[in-house]
This record gives sequence, structure tokens and C-alpha cells, in this order.
Amino acid sequence: MSLVFSREDFQRLSHGYDDNPARSMSLKAEAYTDPRWHVLDQNAVIAKTWQWVCHVEKVRDPGSYTTITIAGQPIAIVRDREGNLRAFYNVCKHRAHELLSGDGNTTRILCPYHAWVYKLDGQLARAPETDHLEDFSTGDICLDQVQVEEFCGFIFVNLDPHAAPLREISGDLETEIRHWAPDIEKLTFGHRLTYDIKSNWKNVVDNFLECYHCPTAHKDFCDLVDMDTYKVTTHGIYSSHMADAGNTPNSAYDVSNATVKTHAVWWLWPNTCLMRYPGRSSMIILNIIPLGPDRTFETYDFFLETPDANEMELDAIRYLDEVLQVEDINLVESVQRGMSTPAFDQGRIVHDPSGSGKSEHAVHHFHGLVLDAYREAVS
Repeated sequence: MSLVFSREDFQRLSHGYDDNPARSMSLKAEAYTDPRWHVLDQNAVIAKTWQWVCHVEKVRDPGSYTTITIAGQPIAIVRDREGNLRAFYNVCKHRAHELLSGDGNTTRILCPYHAWVYKLDGQLARAPETDHLEDFSTGDICLDQVQVEEFCGFIFVNLDPHAAPLREISGDLETEIRHWAPDIEKLTFGHRLTYDIKSNWKNVVDNFLECYHCPTAHKDFCDLVDMDTYKVTTHGIYSSHMADAGNTPNSAYDVSNATVKTHAVWWLWPNTCLMRYPGRSSMIILNIIPLGPDRTFETYDFFLETPDANEMELDAIRYLDEVLQVEDINLVESVQRGMSTPAFDQGRIVHDPSGSGKSEHAVHHFHGLVLDAYREAVS
């Protein structure tokens, strides 16, 4: 299977897409099913964009660290003794063994293979039994660094050494988030949900970015929020999805005593979703991780006012896990199966100029960013 893409490949894939969502078709099915495009997703999208890691609380103290895999690459994030945040490829410069695993706190980075020792800034400090080596100096060896940034109380990394800072390219996103969630840095981890989904990651994002399907597939959700107030706005590399909490009893979870009355959601290109549901002050982070052309791993991390969820939050977690996610996973897995048949090539984008949540203009916005990334990679 050739992984070399031509301009003709890109032109075929982008055929039917129009800058005007009222005239546009969606991405072609092959973008969701062909293993070659999945490889390009990993190399030209995930490996070149800002990827969510964790809340700042996990690496707030000197010596604290966490590890993650991004586009197949092992990465370690460390707070050094001076309080600087650092990220490295989690690979020893001696024989490529993994250095750190999981989360924790340490005064040094010790390779468990041959006990090479690195400082928290990545500089090699000690290498046993190397006194007799010629042209060898620990001062010449340092772990390969990766871009890392604190943004809105969270940690993001970017494998592309030439990528512009997230704060610089994300426009007013930080201002928006801090307006609706001024206490975001004070929140603490409360719960995680995980899902292994038989669908391409782009189908998962598509589904997240429109509520055109909500009246049909998520009747509980349409009572939880006031759909008449649901507005979606696209900006640069993100989109915002806003609605008031519903004013009538609903079967999702009880929000009658909620202090947060707004459903505020942001999608950040390409695969991070930040959500503030009605209830107590909180933030839910959905991380959509491509694992294959037809496989996606999702994590939902709940950051709350306290480590223990209250009754309303427990109900919200149960609703998301047992109802909303079941409905959405069934949808995207069905779409993936349909895209793998000869009966579907691409479909029409449904566009409402008023920016309603029932419009697919945010899906169209996402498809434009995907095609931009593909175009750059092919050229």
C-alpha cells in the first residue's frame, strides 16, 4: 500500500467541498475508511497540532510528571525544580528505553535499563561505567524536547517544533473560556470515563459538532438545554456551542438547584472538546484519540469543585455514560459501517445561516481544517 499522496489524490478527496457551507458537500467517505488517510491524520494532523494532556494540577509541583502517547510517540511532561514546565520524548538517549511511566513526582529521571540519570531539565547528569569512553561527555547529551504550554488551566503539547504557540493561534478562545469558567485552574480531577469506539475519529468529531441529530437521537438532551437558544459559532481553529439550561423538568438529570445555568462547549482543533454542563462549577474534557481508520479511543475527564462528585454530578456522569454516550456511539459506529459500503460517497452539509445548533456549519468548518492540513501535507 503506497503512503505517497499526489495532488490528484487530494483533488479527488476535496471534490464537492465548497467554502460556502450552503453549497458544500461533506468529506468523502474514503477520508474515514482508507488506511492511507488515517496515516496522514496521525502525521499531518495529530502530530502537528496542540494535543491535550491534563489539568495543571497534575504537574503543578516541582518534580511532578505525567506521561502520554501522542501520534504513537511516547512523551513525558515534567515540572523542573525552578518551576518551568518541560516536555520530552520519553526515550533514553542510550538505548531508547522508556524513562518514566504513569504519573508521579521525582527529583531526577532515572532510566530503568542502564541507570542513566537525567536532570529534570532533560540534561544527562550521570552515565555509569562511561569513564573510559572516548569523546563522551554527559554535558553533550540532552533529551529531545517537545513544545509544551499551559492554556486555560490545562497542559497541551505539540510535536511540531515549528508550531506557533496555542495562545497565539487560538484567537479569543481563552477569553471565552475564562469568562464562563473563571475558576478553571482551581478545579480538581473527579472522574474519568473511557470508550473504545469502532469508528473513525473524524466521524466522532462530526457528530460532536452538530445538534441536527439531537431532536431525533437525544430527546433527553433537548430537555436538558433550551434548544431555541442553542447557537454555534466558528472561529479560526475552534468553535463555541452555547445554550441556556432548560426551564422545565427533564429526564437527563435534575438541574433545578444548578449554580451554572449555561451549557457552554468549545471544540478545539482537531480533537479536544471542553464542556461546561449545567450544574455546579465544572469542566469536562473530551479527548478524541485516533487509533485506526475505524477505531477511536475517547476519554472524558471531569474536573469539579471537589474531588468527590455531588449527587447532581453523579447523575450527570451516569446520564452521559449510560444514555448520551450509548446513543452517540451507536450513531457513529453505524455511520462508519455505512461509509464502508459502495452506497455512500459523501453527503450534503445542512446549513442554517442563523447559526442554530441544528446546523452543520461547524462540521463544515472542521472539514475545511482537515482539508487544509491534507493540502499542506500533500504539497
